[in-house]
Amino acid sequence: MRPLTSNRPKVMLPIANKPILEHLLIEAGEAGVKDFIFIVGYGDEQVRNYFGQGDRWGVKIAYSEQRKQLGTADAIRMVAGMLDSSFLVINGDVVVSREDIGLLLKTERNTMSVIEVKDPRGLGMVELSGDKVTNIYEKTQKPPTLMANAGLYLFTPEIFEAVSRTEKSPRGEYEITDSLQLLMDTEEGLHYQLIKSWLDISYPWNLLPANESMLKSLEAQNLGEVEDNVVLKGAVAIGKNTVIRSGAYIIGPVVIGENCDIGPNCYIRPSTAIGDDCHIGAAVEVKNSIIMKGTKIPHHNYIGDSVIGEECNLGAGTKIANLRLDKKNIMVSGIDTKRRKLGAIIGDHVETGINASINVGSIIGNNTFIGPGVVVSGVIKSDSKIY
Repeated sequence: MRPLTSNRPKVMLPIANKPILEHLLIEAGEAGVKDFIFIVGYGDEQVRNYFGQGDRWGVKIAYSEQRKQLGTADAIRMVAGMLDSSFLVINGDVVVSREDIGLLLKTERNTMSVIEVKDPRGLGMVELSGDKVTNIYEKTQKPPTLMANAGLYLFTPEIFEAVSRTEKSPRGEYEITDSLQLLMDTEEGLHYQLIKSWLDISYPWNLLPANESMLKSLEAQNLGEVEDNVVLKGAVAIGKNTVIRSGAYIIGPVVIGENCDIGPNCYIRPSTAIGDDCHIGAAVEVKNSIIMKGTKIPHHNYIGDSVIGEECNLGAGTKIANLRLDKKNIMVSGIDTKRRKLGAIIGDHVETGINASINVGSIIGNNTFIGPGVVVSGVIKSDSKIY
């Protein structure tokens, strides 16, 4: 997920202007879960400061700090003294539906949620027999199944005994898959539940379909100021103290945060999320993109199918390409993104000069300066200066 996770934990990456973890919290809360333990490590201050004790969502949140990242089984071990009955474990970087969580809460056995996928790359895959899980394949190149571990579990206190017998893996972590294997070896075994809805964020470009999916349920709202001669079509949500200036043409679903300055005479297309304190200026077109807090895109720019980090500033005429001339899938560092349209993934505090051009599938690291008229392609490391 780098460079997007260089300055924030993955769970705090925004989708539809809310962190991934907030979407998950809301879904679990709507399913009836009211008590949470967040196991935090890298970037824990951001999580604690944002969520606090959970009052804003009507839930209670406690925290447990995993100082060394020693695996999911180790994280579960840390909360053994805080739990005395069955409980859910949910990976913080996925989004599952309240309906699927609600069904899982009704079970009384150790249960893993699974979902059928088309692309198993980077995922833990499982084999099933009857109503039980029989094998787990962790990120295997050619798994014999397309059923993926969805990172959502219902555990009984029996899991703690399995975790206590879990040994360190070759990479020095206590793997939850090893603990699950111990459960599978018991007489009761490990059961599964097939779920219907799942958003997995494995690569930076996965944020785009997740953002598109979450915006489908957006409701129109105007807490700011909309000047005359603005066109709003579909669901457009406008935050407090945001001004939409004359001539802006916005087609929802689009969410715009607080204290933004939008327009005049700009075009914002569907499935776009613009964070707080952003400026989208004159003759700018933005389509199907995530623009994070404090970023300025002020003059004659085109942004398509891109993720742009915080506090960036794009010089006049900066354009981001999002479609190959041969219309083939876009590759990033040898990885097929499975997308015909993908612009750029840009980190925080990136600045471009006038008329800079950014090619399809470019990854630009934090604190990078790109000079006037420069053409950028490929992966650019953080703190680079390109003239």
